Amino acid sequence: MTVESAPSASDPAAASAGGPAPPSAPGSVPPSPGSPAPPSAGLDFLYLDEPAMIAAGVTDMAACVDTMTDVLELFARGDYRLAGADSLSHGAMLSFPADPEFPGMPADGPDRRFMAMPAYLGGDYRATGCKWYGSNVENRQRGLPRSILMYTLNDTDTGAPLAIMSANLLSAYRTGAIPGVGARYLAREDTRTVGVVGPGPINRASFEAFMAVRPGIDEVKVYGIVQADVDGFIRWTREQFPAVASVVAVDSMEAAVRGSDIVSIAVPSPSGSEHYPFVVNEWVKPGAFIFCPAHLALDEALVERARHVVDARRIYEVWADEVPAPAYETVGLWGVHLVERVRAGSLPAERFEDLGEIIPGLTRGREHDDEVFVFGTGGIPVQDVAWATKVYRNAIERGIGTRLRLWDSPALS
Repeated sequence: MTVESAPSASDPAAASAGGPAPPSAPGSVPPSPGSPAPPSAGLDFLYLDEPAMIAAGVTDMAACVDTMTDVLELFARGDYRLAGADSLSHGAMLSFPADPEFPGMPADGPDRRFMAMPAYLGGDYRATGCKWYGSNVENRQRGLPRSILMYTLNDTDTGAPLAIMSANLLSAYRTGAIPGVGARYLAREDTRTVGVVGPGPINRASFEAFMAVRPGIDEVKVYGIVQADVDGFIRWTREQFPAVASVVAVDSMEAAVRGSDIVSIAVPSPSGSEHYPFVVNEWVKPGAFIFCPAHLALDEALVERARHVVDARRIYEVWADEVPAPAYETVGLWGVHLVERVRAGSLPAERFEDLGEIIPGLTRGREHDDEVFVFGTGGIPVQDVAWATKVYRNAIERGIGTRLRLWDSPALS
C-alpha cells in the first residue's frame, strides 16, 4: 500500500526516526515544530492494515527483541506512564456476568472480554498509544483469531492520532520478543534444544525470538493437546527454520521439558492453580531456562532450586492488589505467585528479580552454566507503544499505509 499523503512536519514520532521531517499533508496548515496545530488545520492519520504492518517490519523479530530490551530497561528506570492512580495499571478490562439478566448481554466464557491498554514510553520513543481488543475463544469456530486487536498511536503533545494499526501481529511479536530478551541474558549461550508446550501463536513468536538470540538451536520438541496445532507448529518450524535438524512431536509435557535447554510453556487454562500446567523439578536439566507467559505451577523443589526473574516486577505487585486474594488463583501468572510468596514471607524478596535491572548490569545475570531460571512475563502496555512507534516510523520512511482524513476543519474547537 502507498501513503496517499505524508505526515505533518510537527509529527515528533516520525521526525525522531532520523532524517528530515516529512512535508505537511495537503490541505493542512503546518505549525511550528513542537506547537499544536491551529484549530482550522486539516487533520489526518495513517491507517496500517495487516499487510501494511508486515511491509513496515512488524514481523522483524531481531529488531523487536532489541526494541523490547530498550523497553524493559526504560521501565525499570521509570521513564513511562500507565493507567491508574499509581501509573501501574495493566489497563481497563470489561467482562460479562456468568448469568446476564438483560436480553442480548453476552455471558462470561473463556477469554471473553474487552480490554484497553494505554501507555506512554519515554527514551527515544516519547510516544503514547492504546491497544484495544476483544477476545472470545469461540471466535475460532468462526474462523477468527481468539483476540482481534487494533492499536492507536497518538501525538503525545496534542493527542491527535498519528496512526491506527492492525495489532494482532504487533501484539504477538512484542509478546514473543520478550522471551528473546530473557534468553539473551539468562539462557545458556550453547543452547541447542527447545521444548515447546502449547504450539500456538505465542510460542511461534517466542521461538522466532529464541532463534534470533540463540541461533545454535537445532532440536525442537513439541507437545500440545490438539494434533492439528502440533502438526502446524512442526510444519511452520521446518519451513521457517530449515537449519533446525530435528523438529518432533512428543506425547507429554514431561517429554518436552526433559533435556531441554529452553522450555516455553504457553497453555491457556482456567483459573485455579489445580488447572495450571505443572512442572516437576526432576524433569528440568541443569542450566535450563523456563519461559512462562501464561498460567504455570511448579513443585516446591523447583521453586527452591531456580532463580525467578520477571519482565517488570512492579506490574505483578499491582496485579496482586487488583484481584481478590489469593490473586494467583485468579491470575495464574508466575510473577503474581512470587508477589504473594514474598508478602507471605515464604520467598525472600531478593529472589524475585527484575530483568530490567539485569540488562544494564544493576543486578547479576547468569553466573554459571547450571543455574536454572524461571522467567515469567505478563505483558506491559509500554511494549506495544514501543513496537508500534518503530513500525510507524518504518511505514513513514518506506511510504507504506493509507492516509485517512479525520477532518478538514473541526466542527467543535
